Amino acid sequence: MTGYGEAERETAAGTLRVEVRTVNHRHFNANFRIPGALAPWEGELREWLRAHFARGHVNCSIRLEPPAGSAAARGLRVDEERVTAYMALFRDLGTRLGVPGEPDLALLTRFSDIFVRDEGEAEQVEVAAEELRAVVDDAARQNLRMREDEGRRLHDDLEGRLRAIDAALAAVEERAPARLVAERERLRNAIAELSGGVAVDPDRLAQEVAYLAERWDINEELVRFRSHNELFRELLDAGAAEAVGKRLSFLVQEMNREANTIGSKANDAAISHRVVAIKEEIERLREQVENVE
Repeated sequence: MTGYGEAERETAAGTLRVEVRTVNHRHFNANFRIPGALAPWEGELREWLRAHFARGHVNCSIRLEPPAGSAAARGLRVDEERVTAYMALFRDLGTRLGVPGEPDLALLTRFSDIFVRDEGEAEQVEVAAEELRAVVDDAARQNLRMREDEGRRLHDDLEGRLRAIDAALAAVEERAPARLVAERERLRNAIAELSGGVAVDPDRLAQEVAYLAERWDINEELVRFRSHNELFRELLDAGAAEAVGKRLSFLVQEMNREANTIGSKANDAAISHRVVAIKEEIERLREQVENVE
């Protein structure tokens, strides 16, 4: 599920700014863009974020802006050799292509690599663990609030899919007995035609219909399918702290298995059409469940 959160905090080392972005993924995967001074905290940062997010790609960006006038702030300088190289490249390009004009500061400042830290002047900055975690937690909580808003919309969509499946299952259940009646009449007419008008043995015909009824019986599949739907709803509405995405994914697989079995036993165009509609809804469920933590 996508989300975004940001937070900042003033510390003795400067202003800490944190951005946390999340996108869908089956597992937890954290990536960081952090200043070198905070690199030793990467392991802790991963665990702090894992406490908020059980699944998903989590991208965390942290900036530390030293206080104005500090040695760390004064340590920033322009790499004049790199600027000279850029100028030469642009002038050469303009000459070869016949493009008039001179490169200016507005153009050069688009290249962030011309600004470098003068390690000889910069002082070592230190950020307390509790301060770093506080701002990371604030950004993560903002991200979660955005995800919760999306989650409510996702819940409504999933519930709508389940209602559509329930309606299709009810139609399948209603149609199922009519298959046997139609098949019994078809067999009766076929036997009468082949036997030249000889009366059909009702007991033998009843045996054939009973055999077909056993082969085509979908009652167990319908019961299991409905139980999967009920459990799916319970997990959606539980509001539990534990992640339910993986369990929902498993239920979707089981729903698809039951739909395939019903389709293989259908032997009826109307039921087959309903099964196709059910499988379309299951596929949409599968796609949306990937967004559920």
